[in-house]
Amino acid sequence: MTTTMEMEYHNPVLLKETVDGLNIKPDGIYVDVTFGGGGHSKEILSRLNEKGKLFAFDQDEDAWENALPDERFTLIQENFRFIKRFLRFNGVKKVDGILADLGVSSHQFDVPERGFSTRFDAELDMRMSKKNDVTAFQIVNQYDDANLRRIFYDYGELSNAPALARTIIESRENEEIRNTEQLKNVLARFLPNNKAHKILAQIYQAIRIEVNQEMEVLKEFLTESLEILNPEGRLSVISYHSLEDRLVKRFMKNGLFEGEPEKDFFGNFEVPFKLIGKMIIPSNEEIKINNRARSAKLRIAEKK
Repeated sequence: MTTTMEMEYHNPVLLKETVDGLNIKPDGIYVDVTFGGGGHSKEILSRLNEKGKLFAFDQDEDAWENALPDERFTLIQENFRFIKRFLRFNGVKKVDGILADLGVSSHQFDVPERGFSTRFDAELDMRMSKKNDVTAFQIVNQYDDANLRRIFYDYGELSNAPALARTIIESRENEEIRNTEQLKNVLARFLPNNKAHKILAQIYQAIRIEVNQEMEVLKEFLTESLEILNPEGRLSVISYHSLEDRLVKRFMKNGLFEGEPEKDFFGNFEVPFKLIGKMIIPSNEEIKINNRARSAKLRIAEKK
């Protein structure tokens, strides 16, 4: 049963569907790489017997307070880009299933000082781990024109990326942009009333992805997941924006992020995964309960 504290920290999206997708063996070894409030992990543990094992990852120090008092459970306080290294450190080379609920947790959005939400005025931070040396402040105040254009175009999918970059650079020549309110004011002319929230969310997303190297992390994680999954092991991934979903979709389909896989002697593509069902999205009922579920997309694949 999900507790009130878990719900407040992070309401797990597509809980049943995501864990069902793992096709759990009661004595298997599983990994939840985005532990957060522990909702998905608790559901996995409920399906394991006394021989089953669950390892979880979370780089966010706030999530560590939610560690589960269960002998079958181990919380690894690291970025999941290092999944292979830290599982081996814990004596595990192969696993039966991996779950990832990507993006920013409800808790991270709801804590003003983290700087993730457009709702609050806060310092430009946006780090998912306080151990990260790079903050949003450094990106906004130190990145040159080319790099600002790159992140707004590639990660925010903003067609006016050059104008955004130029405006930030011109403004910071007079005064550092120290907080989210200043950033909004600097970019106010790009935020028409009817689209302000959407455009600002895209700007924040672009900066956040760069701060946390989210695309590189996701690629490393997916590549290592393929290496450590047992045959017939499952990968169950929830993404929240097109950039994440595109990488997940391509990797599950081809085992690659770009290009086409090689063909075998008979002309058939050699791919490492079998897709399980079609992409799953939350029901209208779930979206009513948890508005942040509205953009979630779940994809499931099984290693051949």
